[in-house]
Amino acid sequence: MREIFIQQLQAYIPFNEQEERDRDLILAMVESHEDIFTRENSVAHITSSAWVTNKEHTKVLMAYHNLYDSWAWLGGHNDGNEDCLAVAIKEVKEESGIQEVIPVSKQIFSVEVLTVDGHIKKGKYVSSHLHLNVTYLLEADDTLEISNKEDENSAVGWFTLDQAVEKSTEPWFKENVYSKLNKKLRSSNYS
Repeated sequence: MREIFIQQLQAYIPFNEQEERDRDLILAMVESHEDIFTRENSVAHITSSAWVTNKEHTKVLMAYHNLYDSWAWLGGHNDGNEDCLAVAIKEVKEESGIQEVIPVSKQIFSVEVLTVDGHIKKGKYVSSHLHLNVTYLLEADDTLEISNKEDENSAVGWFTLDQAVEKSTEPWFKENVYSKLNKKLRSSNYS
């Protein structure tokens, strides 16, 4: 599965300079660290996220994440699973309660290297580190019942594309991630 992931990253066409540099860093880390898909690598590890839209691509599903005290996309740690798309889908199901989630494409939608500040998780200190993140574009029915995952988020909701960016309280994510994801979504390939 790792070889397939490497091939997908190599074939991925970056949207901008950030993605080009981040893709190259992720590739280098995957090729040089056996434990990159696990949290055992305390410096950097692979995470998988989802930009979940309704079928019309007019709304985005967001969760209010307790750790970051902000509305954010859905996703999480791979914890040894090298199938990043499967991880993204699993995380959406767990974090939103929606069980019917389908990929718009099985290809990577976006790549990001994200900084994570040191924090306490489950009573233990986690040092600052990097999330080597891949994002997938997924669809779900925005009329289905949603529910939050109490140990991770305190709310889940659908927002227009612009509201999704506005709801985040993390300036770097608003400018460099969520706005970029919406630009890509609005491109002729997805609208």
